[in-house]
Amino acid sequence: MKRGTTGHYEPTNLGGERGQSFVPAPLPPAPPLAFGEAWQRSLEPALLALGRLDTVSMMLPDRALFLYTYVRKEAVLSSQIEGTQSSLSDLLLFELDEAPGVPLNDVVEVSNYVAALDHGLARLREGFPLSSRLIREIHAVLLSRGRGSGKDPGEFRRSQNWIGGSRPGNALFVPPPAPLVPDCMSALERFIHEERAGLPSLVRAGLAHVQFETIHPFLDGNGRVGRLLITFLLCQAGVLREPLLYLSLYLKQNRGTYYDLLDSVRRNGDWEAWLTFFLEGVRETAEGAVSTAQRLTTLFQEDRERIATTGRRAGSALRVHEVLKGRPLVSLRDVCARSGLSFPAAGSAMDLLVENGIAHELTGKRRGRVFAYSRYLAILNEGTEPP
Repeated sequence: MKRGTTGHYEPTNLGGERGQSFVPAPLPPAPPLAFGEAWQRSLEPALLALGRLDTVSMMLPDRALFLYTYVRKEAVLSSQIEGTQSSLSDLLLFELDEAPGVPLNDVVEVSNYVAALDHGLARLREGFPLSSRLIREIHAVLLSRGRGSGKDPGEFRRSQNWIGGSRPGNALFVPPPAPLVPDCMSALERFIHEERAGLPSLVRAGLAHVQFETIHPFLDGNGRVGRLLITFLLCQAGVLREPLLYLSLYLKQNRGTYYDLLDSVRRNGDWEAWLTFFLEGVRETAEGAVSTAQRLTTLFQEDRERIATTGRRAGSALRVHEVLKGRPLVSLRDVCARSGLSFPAAGSAMDLLVENGIAHELTGKRRGRVFAYSRYLAILNEGTEPP
């Protein structure tokens, strides 16, 4: 349904240039969303896929280990949308303090994203509500180091921003004037916690994401916070018990359609077209996460069975394999700390994994060696190749 524009325009004056900024109307949409058969064809598969993902996540034998790497894959993808060139291996090396040649500014941004996600989830688990205050906290962590650290981390913007173009006058989109941002965010917060609207949590998350992107409340980092918001909303609502749904790969692959649909919502009020796209992304992403979890479970079991047949070094090699499941890129020093093995025993066990094609060494050095769990990283790297 096309409702016409979903807000109103306010005059802006920046550097003597006059323009028009868009102020979105509060949610929920008016007139209400039209739930028809087409909706059910989009909503039901998305909900089923989410339910299956939630069930599979609870059955994983090493859920915390899977989350560690899966969250980092999302951090890489979300940051790539903003233009970074870091890979998952760059991030894991950075966290090892073994990162010669890694593009430092890029990898710091990705590392900040992981920290922001961890902070938000920890606060939600403490019972802190998803609110403007928490969103500002998440933003402060996201921009705590590296690029963007001088753009008011944790504070709503106090100046006009714009999207596309070199100035507001030729921009593709100009968000609300800075003085109106706090009121717009307060209205969004009320919608997030308003139960009487009777909207499914998944639909509420899709609407809130667009509204946040339209408000664009920060000078930098809006896209990353907006994508995190989807996951936080679903975890807060209990739709997911673990943070395993991330749409960054889907949005990266469908970037043009995504921006066109955001624009169509603002200009024409076509929320239904956006939500159909969003729900398809949820279904596709949830099914992909289930497949990844199953493939990794199979990989771990196959490799464990192969190691068990290798003779007297098998016991130590299995302990090193357990370390690699949690840290698919690791130094021997870290293996010793995590496995309890001596340095010679850890080195001998790792050599066995290399001989069997399970791990490979990255540095080519005799000292300070770093090893990768090859097939594990290959699965996780799917879709994260820098653009």
